[in-house]
Amino acid sequence: MTDTIGPTIPYETLSIAGERVMLIGGAGFIGHNLALALRERGAEVMVADNLQVNNLVRVVSDRDIDEVRRALYIRFILTRFELMRDAGIALENVDARMMVDLTKQFSDFDPTKIIHLSAISSAVIANKAPGLAYDLQINTLRNALELCRTSSSKVDQVVFMSSSTVYGDFDGDEVDESVRPKPRGVYANGKYIGERMVREAKMLNELDYTIIRPSALYGQRCVSQRVSQKFIENALFGDPLLLEGGGMGRLDFTHVDDLVHGIVRAVALEGGLSRTFNITYGNARTIADLVTIIREYIPDAPVEDRPAAKEKPKRGTLRIDRARDYLGFVPEVSLDEGYRRYCEWYIDQWERCAPSARRRIA
Repeated sequence: MTDTIGPTIPYETLSIAGERVMLIGGAGFIGHNLALALRERGAEVMVADNLQVNNLVRVVSDRDIDEVRRALYIRFILTRFELMRDAGIALENVDARMMVDLTKQFSDFDPTKIIHLSAISSAVIANKAPGLAYDLQINTLRNALELCRTSSSKVDQVVFMSSSTVYGDFDGDEVDESVRPKPRGVYANGKYIGERMVREAKMLNELDYTIIRPSALYGQRCVSQRVSQKFIENALFGDPLLLEGGGMGRLDFTHVDDLVHGIVRAVALEGGLSRTFNITYGNARTIADLVTIIREYIPDAPVEDRPAAKEKPKRGTLRIDRARDYLGFVPEVSLDEGYRRYCEWYIDQWERCAPSARRRIA
């Protein structure tokens, strides 16, 4: 493959038929969407997940979740399962922290590619539970890399889901992949350690990798308490939308469909290159912009200003030139289009699960 092949191939014509892709921690928000896209492009797909973090076990058992939210989240998660089942995707209840469990599924499925997604997706929650956060991010990756270096392994590429938080505080308005990471906090440091681990596996075992750095994701069937989900949800329930630092913080909001398309292109085209890619929309917007869109649907959504959270780094735009040049990645869903679409979907889901709730929608 040459460095110029990516831009010449439309996404719709990409084929990864013949590949066997295992997604570790793949039943979550990113994972199930990615599994469906990989299957659509012809791959055999297995999702290995313990269903505990931001998933079914937590939603069913957490006493702090009210019953309307619980009904919403269960609906989202069961829809994930149904979509994957109907697409012919194998979903295995596997705790990848346990080598014996992962070994059996690895042996049975015999993957050609591994995509590692296991993590606590919230930096705030990760700081409160550092042991669990490192366990999920690092030990699961360690086990996967160990299995990949066995003589019987057919894996020729590990895709590691990192994060834009590895950059730490942006020195300016934008960063590209040449900027030296300065991670702060448990979540960001765990992701950066994972990046170092896959790079070492390349050096020691000639195992090719692709590192993906996404940013501020949003889209259907998310239960991970990202700001995009929390804001529309709070507005529907009459809870305040908390604008830290007046809402002027800028994030490179990215629709999950764009992220998935970028990862699929990396799986199809990037084997052997071992590069790091920002896969984002490539244009930071303020958090206050979310409020503006939400108030088109819920005009009386309450807002409260809060001091900026010290644990959250100053961020901005992630340049995507490298992904465009090597992979032909061009994002298609702007925040103005995608977040309106997401709000409309969430409102519909809320009305289905809370028919007796006070109607607050314009």
